[in-house]
Amino acid sequence: MEARQTLAVKGGERMTGTLVLIGTPIGNLDDISSRVLATLGSLDALACEDTRRTRKLYEHFELDSPRTIFSCNDHNEDQAVKRMAGLLRQGLRVGLATDAGMPGISDPGYQAVTMATEEGFAIEVIPGPTAVASALALSGLSASSYTFLGFPPRKPSKRRNFLMAEAEADHTLVLFESPHRLGALLTDALDVLGDRKAAVCIELTKMYEETARGWLGDLAGRFTEETPRGEVTLVIAGKNRKFLRALGGEPS
Repeated sequence: MEARQTLAVKGGERMTGTLVLIGTPIGNLDDISSRVLATLGSLDALACEDTRRTRKLYEHFELDSPRTIFSCNDHNEDQAVKRMAGLLRQGLRVGLATDAGMPGISDPGYQAVTMATEEGFAIEVIPGPTAVASALALSGLSASSYTFLGFPPRKPSKRRNFLMAEAEADHTLVLFESPHRLGALLTDALDVLGDRKAAVCIELTKMYEETARGWLGDLAGRFTEETPRGEVTLVIAGKNRKFLRALGGEPS
């Protein structure tokens, strides 16, 4: 009730702000949609992960940027959401975009949606490419049921416990990881989950995109010795006999 009393009034009618969640390309700018471009060019304000990168996006597509652009990242998300709330109470159309992909998917976003829901603002989504869907499509593994786990813990013991919680799951697992920790993650996954089919997707949609498919044991061997360059999405098969390798080296 208090939030509604603070909304701007125009012509005797209460104005309702709109929060717009905007998906941006995960690498190749040609993947941007005409709807995203139209939306970016029509906002009253925009919260984004990195204002410098977002301004370059506006410059690349020769779009008029909103007067108000401010950062919303892991370090200032609480303050940024409060600022968004203030703008929405004025009846403005406020966008939220991250550097790549969809807001809220391992990036800031859910706090803004929670705020907008609680205060009664309208919420729209302008979808774009995601690394999760792209990696699943490339993996050659079942995507009929999967769990996205985000980034695993950095500490080895916590990472192994993290994986142990999914050891009996029969659905596909999708994770993000730093290229410098990929070898350790694959080694832990092999020890905890057993030797399963997996796919390492590197630099999706970019010039040096690569997908390495195979058994966890083979992938762990490669990426323990070789550090990939660029962002990594890892897809691991669920506990299904079709995708498990027996001790003899063949599917069980």
